[in-house]
Amino acid sequence: MPVTFRATADLVDAIGPGVRSCDVQFRQFGGRTQFAGTISTVRCFQDNALVKSVLAEPGHGRVLIVDGAGSLHTALVGDVIAGSAYANGWAGLIIYGAVRDAAALREIDIGIKALGTNPRTSTKTGAGERDVVVHLG
Repeated sequence: MPVTFRATADLVDAIGPGVRSCDVQFRQFGGRTQFAGTISTVRCFQDNALVKSVLAEPGHGRVLIVDGAGSLHTALVGDVIAGSAYANGWAGLIIYGAVRDAAALREIDIGIKALGTNPRTSTKTGAGERDVVVHLG
């Protein structure tokens, strides 16, 4: 079934003053500007091995939210990992941290939002947690 999108401001107006929203200002990096899906989560710090592993699995239209503690010191996703996510059926990624390969990410038909960019790659030890409560901001 296709997803119907409504403007975020219209949804907030319809729900009323009790609505909760995210104050963090994410930037758009992926080729798809609108995306939605069931959420999966990863919490990691300057280590993207778990992110890469999760996105290598079938996404079934899900959205991966990565709590990278807001670090812009290293990138958690680049064109290779984003390409894998797209090929495996993920709808989008929300990265509370940095991405790299920004020009290439715009060419991949997947939603990607992140705080910013850094060309520096992360460590790859596998440190992190999956399917946990995450905090953005």
